Amino acid sequence: MTDDGPRERRHAFGDDAEQYDAGRLGYPEQLVDDVLDFAGAAAAAPALEVGAGTGKATLAFARRGLPVTCVEPDERMAQVLRLRCAGLPQVTVEVADFEAWRPGNRRYGLLYSAQAWHWVDPAARWARARAALRPNGAVALFWNHWFLQDEHLAGELTAAHERHGLDIPENTLLDPRPRPAHHGPEARQWREMEANGGFTAIDHRLYTTHHPRTAAGIVGLLASNSGYRLIDKARREPLLDDVSRLVGDRTVTLRVVTSLFLARTKDV
Repeated sequence: MTDDGPRERRHAFGDDAEQYDAGRLGYPEQLVDDVLDFAGAAAAAPALEVGAGTGKATLAFARRGLPVTCVEPDERMAQVLRLRCAGLPQVTVEVADFEAWRPGNRRYGLLYSAQAWHWVDPAARWARARAALRPNGAVALFWNHWFLQDEHLAGELTAAHERHGLDIPENTLLDPRPRPAHHGPEARQWREMEANGGFTAIDHRLYTTHHPRTAAGIVGLLASNSGYRLIDKARREPLLDDVSRLVGDRTVTLRVVTSLFLARTKDV
């Protein structure tokens, strides 16, 4: 596996943006309801999405009628995003790193980021969020964590990685560590919002959903992860072929835990 830094890793998804879009799951409708309810009156203002990718979260919010400005650092991902949102004129796509992007005179009622906030430079992200939001604006940061319900199959797939001499990338389907690792005030996102000031009403919520997946769906999900994308293709492809063979013609269930962090900017 290569040893690219965060900047390079966040651009790995664009190497096959269509595959990423096909492989990734979306987010619970209840989460969207809860974010808009938390934002309250601020949800009537335009929203800002950081790291929009191919639009997995964009569509969920924009279809509620919300005007959304999407900031996406990779032009290849942005091309797919534009196609997915072609029928939604209230969606604007801007290709830029969030650290360098500036809102101009615009201020947003909601800033949300799906599966992407950890790619933004920690030294800049909270100040940039405050600069983009109105007083009492809402922040919503969320991630999916995937788990294979079939423990026997999980063991077989783990053994396949060992046979190919490859470690299981962090925060992926087969990662045995607890995910999310911490809850509430013990979580890094919560502690960062407290430490950086300017945020209030911090909250952490979890959502659990279940999704059937075929062998192609399991392989697609693994291949969409940066940890797998950065494995040399000559080593990655035989592993994924082995995964497909082991899953075979059965349909397996993924348990997905979606972790949502909420906060508001202070009214100052």
